[in-house]
Amino acid sequence: MSNSKKTDAVYDAKKLGKPQVFVLGLQHLFAMFGATVLVPAITGLNVSTTLLCAGLGTLLFHLITGMKIPAFLGSSFAFLGAYGLITASGQEIPLTYSSFGVAVAGLMYLVLALFFKIFGTSKVMRFFPPIVTGPVIIAIGLTLSGTAIQSCSANWPVALVAIAVVVICNIWGKGMIKIVPILLGVIASYLFAVAIDPAARSSVSAAVAEAKWFGLPVIWDNTALSIFGKDLDVSMLITAIITIAPISLAAIVEHVGDVCAISSTVNKNFVANPGLHRSLMGDGLATTMSALLGGPANTTYGENTGVLALSRVYDPMVVRLAALFAVALSFCPKFAALIVAMPAATMGGVSLVLYGMISAVGVRNVVENQVDFTKSRNVLIAALILVIAIGMKYGTGDIGGVAFKVGGVNIQMSSLAIAAIVGIVMNAILPGKDYTFGANEQGDTSVNFGSRQD
Repeated sequence: MSNSKKTDAVYDAKKLGKPQVFVLGLQHLFAMFGATVLVPAITGLNVSTTLLCAGLGTLLFHLITGMKIPAFLGSSFAFLGAYGLITASGQEIPLTYSSFGVAVAGLMYLVLALFFKIFGTSKVMRFFPPIVTGPVIIAIGLTLSGTAIQSCSANWPVALVAIAVVVICNIWGKGMIKIVPILLGVIASYLFAVAIDPAARSSVSAAVAEAKWFGLPVIWDNTALSIFGKDLDVSMLITAIITIAPISLAAIVEHVGDVCAISSTVNKNFVANPGLHRSLMGDGLATTMSALLGGPANTTYGENTGVLALSRVYDPMVVRLAALFAVALSFCPKFAALIVAMPAATMGGVSLVLYGMISAVGVRNVVENQVDFTKSRNVLIAALILVIAIGMKYGTGDIGGVAFKVGGVNIQMSSLAIAAIVGIVMNAILPGKDYTFGANEQGDTSVNFGSRQD
């Protein structure tokens, strides 16, 4: 294993001053905003509730995982199909019933976590070798890239300002400027958009002026628990649970890929310590808590993994600080309005860089783990994962995956979930497996665990 010296230093947050750590926390906060607030914007859920649940969910995740994994939990796109469902009779399922279905789906994480605990990591992880997780990580970034381009196209000059600031700060920046390129990119692009576009300036001004300074982020009538009254529709509740709970299987596969990506980025084996059983438990309970409060499902965020790769500050404390910011700001509707009014091109620009960083991590995983592509089985597995994830994402119109009906209710699976499942099945049934978890440190979970010198 190579012990070559890194070209970029890894920064220790404990050696940075409080102002620098504060700004680092803000950077993680801004990195997750675009995708996190997009889910409530699409589904009709409350933005302030979403911010509160993202913050509380992240803190709960860190507590359960022993404060070791630098992951931020934001809104999950895997469960977008859980909202706006129609029953067999043509009746729309209310958001509150869908939220309860998502809450039950979160408990499904605990089942797999139990499997990891009972059967051990090695027996379960044989289904997630580097030839599967590597391409899945690559696909995560690539499938998100279309969203970034679409946002950039709203105003390319604004997006290019964000991209340019991120690149310049990361490559030529010194000290703190080099560590917070995403935050600086967001601020610079936002100010540029407001300066050159009167419509954007008017929109931001109106949205902020109308919002209050303080407000409770949780509204009882929007929570999943509010359905348990005299008007409870048991049939609709059962329909929501049966329809939505299976979506968790796809989200769980994505969770494994995200944890592998974070592990690879910071060069620590989080699959072994604190273990996938604990990370799954944290993610699942965070999702259940969020759904019960009326927020979306939570998931580990690739955007923040990109921030880790760019800033090279891996201390989980910085991520927890961002979570505290999210909780505090959820009580300020005026701030939520400011974020919602942020130009799409601004988030598109920074997302373009972050999504690319995710895919780059996946490529690094495959290379560092020396996946043998002279073997046809490995080529086929990687090819199917990438083509299905990207092809179905952009080749199936608005569906972006596969849609089918169960009991007259529409069910949708994302292209990434299908690709991951196909990869797992192909690896399980094709002969010639050359990977055994625990046989060597470098190959496990697509992560290079060898010590590196700065």
